[in-house]
Amino acid sequence: MKRNIVFIACIAILLTMAGCKKYTDLTPKGSLVVETANDYYELVSYPNRAYIITNFQYLVDDMWIKESNFIGVTPNINTVHFSFNVSIDRVSMITISNFYERAYLYINRWNTIISLVDGSKGDDNLKALAKAEAKVLRAFDHFLLINVYAKAYNAATAATDGGICIMDKYDLEAQPVKSTVAQVYDFIQKDLDEALPHLQAQPADPYHPSLAFAWALKAKVHLFKKEITQAKQACEKSLSYNNKIFDLVNYTTVQGGPNVLPIIAPNNPEVLSYMYVQGYNETNFGYTWLISPELRELFGNNDARFNMFFNTTSASFLDIGSNAAYYNVPYTKFFYPTVGLKTTEVYLMQAECLAREGDLAGAMAVVNKLREKRIISGTITLQIPATKKETMDIIINERRKELFLGFNRFMDLKRLNTEPEYAKTVVRKYPIVNKTVPQQTYTLLPTSRLYIIPFPLNVLKKNPNLTLNTDEKLPF
Repeated sequence: MKRNIVFIACIAILLTMAGCKKYTDLTPKGSLVVETANDYYELVSYPNRAYIITNFQYLVDDMWIKESNFIGVTPNINTVHFSFNVSIDRVSMITISNFYERAYLYINRWNTIISLVDGSKGDDNLKALAKAEAKVLRAFDHFLLINVYAKAYNAATAATDGGICIMDKYDLEAQPVKSTVAQVYDFIQKDLDEALPHLQAQPADPYHPSLAFAWALKAKVHLFKKEITQAKQACEKSLSYNNKIFDLVNYTTVQGGPNVLPIIAPNNPEVLSYMYVQGYNETNFGYTWLISPELRELFGNNDARFNMFFNTTSASFLDIGSNAAYYNVPYTKFFYPTVGLKTTEVYLMQAECLAREGDLAGAMAVVNKLREKRIISGTITLQIPATKKETMDIIINERRKELFLGFNRFMDLKRLNTEPEYAKTVVRKYPIVNKTVPQQTYTLLPTSRLYIIPFPLNVLKKNPNLTLNTDEKLPF
């Protein structure tokens, strides 16, 4: 008897209901039946996929909080992380996590396709394509989860470091056992390697993963494992499919910028995948999410990425005099991606690989290629530094400026903190403007357990197989 997945009302119910029927022989009125290869292929495309990072967004040196949202406020996970407070019970505070739940709900969607598409009607090549695309997205979601809820990959300890639960089949009631960091990375790489031979250079729409995206993700996985040769090769493969850099300098000085020529999602040619940290209108969260004075200073005065998009003068959203800033260009005028991969990150990964291999000239050539499209005036082409450390510092700072907001800086700090040469002790002095309370210095050490986010309490209670990856205590 034919088994069809039935989504009552719409496909999105799969991502919002924990108890939908898995299989049925009867199709209720108004249901959407997924039974052909094309149905499964279309199921891969999910235009409004979002990853809300409110549980860990302030564990970086790039983000800031308006003083009235911190001073005198009852402690919450944002204030705890912003002040780098290791003495408060975070586990009890993180009762739920939109980030965690959405990532696994998306994984269930990909697992549905991977598990059932072969039994559908239709072209075998389309089935292989749907399965391959779903595996790429499953790899992406596992990559996000492992880099939030576990230690950064360290070859010396990854085989024993606690990781996350690998979900490799559709099962809403599963209580999987936690895998190690090494096992999760092996799973991610296996999915990518199996998918790559079947992917397309130009998918049906930008919500289907392309070859450029898959190779970029593979490069990022290798880079995070410090497998530099493989990462560099993957960068080159990705750029062979898409090497475009959106020229912000020309856009600002010649075309008039977003007020004259809107660039909305998905019309930015350097974007390799459209997913969001907040939603389709994600850059508008900048009205309440500020960048720090440190990052503001790093941009300088002639960077199109700052001059075009950020505001430092609105007392409604920031403290005047703090030197913080907020993103203020509506998404209807310009969409700046903060979560999905884009070509500029691939270029910066390529530059990092070259620098790590000692090719400082090659690394700086890549960096300067990007800067030509970002720096409006002044020093555009940087000289080749004398040391690898100086070159790496330039690349790391370019990553901060190019990949602002989102979760990239959080993940970069974690991975770089495994290397003494690049580890950073984050120090912030706060408040800057308010004089009614004493200014304090807050410090986040490279080895801080805060970098490992506790699993949400509701999940810990449901799955006894899931244990914390830090020395924090369960409140039950």
